[in-house]
Amino acid sequence: MMQATVTGQPPLNGLLVLDLSQFLSGPSAALRLGDLGARVIKVERPEGGDICRHLYLSDTDLGGDSTLFHAINRNKESFAADLKDPGDLAYVRELIRHADVLIQNFRPGVIERLGLGYDEVRQINPRLVYAGISGYGEDGPWVGLPGQDLLAQAVSGAMWLTGNRDDGPVPFGLSVADMLAGHALVEGILASLVRRSITGEGAWVQTSLLEALIDFQFEVLTTHLNDGGRLPRRSASYNGHAYLAAPYGVYPTRDGYLAVAMMPLAQLRDSLPLPGLQPYCDDASAGFEHRDAIKQLIAERLAQQETSHWLRVLQDAGIWCAEVYDWPKLLQSEAMRRLEMLQVVSRDATHITTTCSPVRIDGRRLSTARAAPHIGQHTAAICGEFGLRPPSAPSGQDGVRSLPGQNP
Repeated sequence: MMQATVTGQPPLNGLLVLDLSQFLSGPSAALRLGDLGARVIKVERPEGGDICRHLYLSDTDLGGDSTLFHAINRNKESFAADLKDPGDLAYVRELIRHADVLIQNFRPGVIERLGLGYDEVRQINPRLVYAGISGYGEDGPWVGLPGQDLLAQAVSGAMWLTGNRDDGPVPFGLSVADMLAGHALVEGILASLVRRSITGEGAWVQTSLLEALIDFQFEVLTTHLNDGGRLPRRSASYNGHAYLAAPYGVYPTRDGYLAVAMMPLAQLRDSLPLPGLQPYCDDASAGFEHRDAIKQLIAERLAQQETSHWLRVLQDAGIWCAEVYDWPKLLQSEAMRRLEMLQVVSRDATHITTTCSPVRIDGRRLSTARAAPHIGQHTAAICGEFGLRPPSAPSGQDGVRSLPGQNP
């Protein structure tokens, strides 16, 4: 087995990312770059900071900020600046001069009105990779709609793929549009950085929540576009995939739930055993045409025994199946422990358990001990580093007022 060589430096070490974004999509992209070793400076309002600091998923407060903010903004520095203030804006322009990547997710037209559109910024730094996420693109009839995850899911068509037939549209239980858009943006940024290493030129990278969701559905959309435009048809019950035949789905057992993937019905007939499947075993199209009847037979059989029983029986027979875990069971599993996907990050006396980067480089999981910053925590240090007047200096010099901030 080939052994990985650990270099000691993460792959994006030495790159500077300016994160001008809020909420989830843009900050999640900056988070991924930070996990890969980039230095991320989060530029946020002096008063209140990123709105996500106070957007609570539960009633849990960690050191004055929401768990959501901590999850998305670990290992970043905070530079406090009001982009509507000419003095503060001059500071940000100076940081742009030194940056490798800028990320923003303002509504279309807002960043241009602030004087930080791509055409303006590339005059400051032509090597900059300028990256943005919108809700639905930069023009068109939806350009003014709020770029919010649930709303993007609603117009994407994806809600008609999940749930059973009579459930109506079912949204994902995660902010999937935000996260997918963040990942798509990272792909474009990394590709542009590779090109820059060859040509020396920066780039303008764009995506949107809607584009990310359309791409997410590329497999089933391609099917829809090439089979006469037929709509997906979900199972009446135990739905797992609108386009896949029985037995594909999730079934209740006596004490839990079991997921069963695509398998020949004859193999399942013999393994359960379930003679009632026999009429469907010789017809290749029966698994879809009679999907609901087949699933009902399987469900009634699986409900007769515990999940552990069926795992032994079916896995020994080569049937693709898995127990449906909840979070406590996943977190207690040996598989989860071996992945080492959790870490503890700290800010002052606050300690937060969170996830790590899903990527391993040279056989090593990249991690950090540094939690999300306070608003403006690093403003003074960053000013000193880049030769800007410290926030304590008198205002009115060089047309730039002093910035608020805390010592790091």
